[in-house]
Amino acid sequence: MTAVSERKRVTAALVVIGNEILSGRTVDANLPYLAMFLGKLGIRLMEVRVVPDIEAAIVDAVDALRRKMDYVFTTGGIGPTHDDITAASVARAFGRKLVRHPEAERRLLAFYPPERRTEARMKMADTPEGAELIDNPISVAPGFVVENVHVMAGVPKIMQAMLDVLEPRLVGGAVVQSRTLVVFAGEGDMAAGLAAIQDRYGDLEIGSYPFFRMDKPGTSVVVRGEDGPRIAVAMAEIEAYCASKGVETREEPTFG
Repeated sequence: MTAVSERKRVTAALVVIGNEILSGRTVDANLPYLAMFLGKLGIRLMEVRVVPDIEAAIVDAVDALRRKMDYVFTTGGIGPTHDDITAASVARAFGRKLVRHPEAERRLLAFYPPERRTEARMKMADTPEGAELIDNPISVAPGFVVENVHVMAGVPKIMQAMLDVLEPRLVGGAVVQSRTLVVFAGEGDMAAGLAAIQDRYGDLEIGSYPFFRMDKPGTSVVVRGEDGPRIAVAMAEIEAYCASKGVETREEPTFG
């Protein structure tokens, strides 16, 4: 069995595409779902960019992220309307031609009756040359993969279905584990002690997140890493530090 320390860290980024996200009209639901989905596979979501429906912005984001991440995922902009320009933008990012994918075209022709086969709908069969399709079990129009870039729909239900299709193709590394300690003291009261503990555990991420409950301050301290026993030791130190200050704590379930 491969030791945790020897397992490669696998990274990912997300490009969220759409003016409706940036305007606040639509609240993005794909980011938290994707982060949790990838985390369970041992793939760490390291960066997210939200870009408008502007080709240059999409090209810049995809090109930059594909060069430094193991996986890049995009959501939005692959529908039938004039502002759905993701396929053309990804083609440009890779320096490939935008072509009509024969299998994607076949699926759309089989799905839509003749009277509904508009050129706008058939545009959803256009992909960068050489792309592999991502099946769409919900509404047929596929996503696609070019090298390490995975282009998916923006509609959450469809995006989630596409992720399920992609799962067998995704190879992760060590799964990140986490534990949460609720500390009934202000974040500022804990800062020095947490900083000292973090210095001793550089292989772990120790985050503090303030909250107010019944008008009283508190802090959720989350310890994340790839080594469960190491996390447990760090958590014990944090609990001991809090006890030395007379501060009440309680461990809570952690989600991500």
